[in-house]
Amino acid sequence: MKKDIILAGVGGQGILSIASVIGVAAVNIGLHLKQAEVHGMSQRGGDVQSHLRLSDKIIYSDLIPYGKADMIISVEPMESLRYLPYLSPDGWIITSDKPYVNVPNYPQHDSLLKELSAIKHNIAIDADKIAKDSGSLRSANMVILGASSPFLDIEYDRLEEAIKMIFGRKGDSVVNVNLKAMKAGREIAESKI
Repeated sequence: MKKDIILAGVGGQGILSIASVIGVAAVNIGLHLKQAEVHGMSQRGGDVQSHLRLSDKIIYSDLIPYGKADMIISVEPMESLRYLPYLSPDGWIITSDKPYVNVPNYPQHDSLLKELSAIKHNIAIDADKIAKDSGSLRSANMVILGASSPFLDIEYDRLEEAIKMIFGRKGDSVVNVNLKAMKAGREIAESKI
């Protein structure tokens, strides 16, 4: 088993939480993990990206070569497209389709969606709406995690256990809303596969 994942988004969107849940679940089932330094966290609203590598064999590099990523998991559509050179020909993009407009020359929304739809394997969903319907707009990152879960090669219940472990100290209501959001994202992704 090997998964090379690019995580992308904007500071404050919860990219690190996605990485934490995947990482805890992976380590709990005995996988090796390497994560490159996360760039962009010095500023809320700035671009954020990280490389996350999982394998049942030893991983020697924490960087993913161009054209070799199995997935781009993003909470922002333009950021998902920014890292397209890393995606393998059979790779998947899982992203929110709602932009976080943080620069004056942000591309037109329609053109972003057109570029995303041209990618063979993509799931672009309104993670904000799904999160809000699940009980918390702040759980949009867990919606995206849920949408990516069918492609992670990690049993879904292991991701649930990781959420309980990571968010447990914040109380049952936070855990439950994150579990609900992740489940909603997974159900939508499964309906699109």
